[in-house]
Amino acid sequence: MGLLMSQDDFARALREAGQRAGQPNDASKRLVQRWESGTTAAPRPVYARALEVVTGLPIESLGFAASVPTVRVSDDGRGGHDVEDAAFGITAPSTTPPQPAARGNYSGVWLSAYEYVSSSRGNEVFTGKHFVVLLQHNNRITARSLPRAATNGGSQLTLDLELETNTLTGTWTEQTASDGYYRGARYHGAIQLLIEPTGRRIAGKWVGFGKEFDVNTGPWELRLMDSSTAKKTLDAYNRPPE
Repeated sequence: MGLLMSQDDFARALREAGQRAGQPNDASKRLVQRWESGTTAAPRPVYARALEVVTGLPIESLGFAASVPTVRVSDDGRGGHDVEDAAFGITAPSTTPPQPAARGNYSGVWLSAYEYVSSSRGNEVFTGKHFVVLLQHNNRITARSLPRAATNGGSQLTLDLELETNTLTGTWTEQTASDGYYRGARYHGAIQLLIEPTGRRIAGKWVGFGKEFDVNTGPWELRLMDSSTAKKTLDAYNRPPE
């Protein structure tokens, strides 16, 4: 319901996510129904990553009753039934300041902030802020804003990134709020970011097209708030940033 997808749409999105990751699955409407009804308590590993990619949330927060194993990818890139299951490890919420992300693993809650110029408002510069959940699988990183964690009228932000050493390259999409200034318009573009050695700050630039058929660009920054993706942590950040 939150993604505005039918069960068929959701199953199709899961299959497409599996294909993109090189871990094909056979998600169907019937399987989605079994998850929603609780008939199947937890998805198999091949579905776990696809669920995280499509929803933008860690598997533990999706309401499954049992622990869910991760997908471990073998040397030849295969997943699913051909690899060994591993227990999912999630860092417990902490009241201490966030520690630097482990090298090569940037999962957690981050504060996303980007600047843009509004040509329809006298070229005034605005800043869009969201609390986003980053989830990493090997060199792929996906991010999705928490439902109520935007400063600009409840817009929803998603990022799809590829990690290479200390560089992130990929795409961004923002669905603006239907009752906001941009009245539900959907914007998208490209993004490239550099990860600081501390692992707590990621900064770079975005590029995208505007209403006047022009190409715009601006700065984008991510700051680590908490390396935990536990439900308690997500609930704490499910609010507009100050």
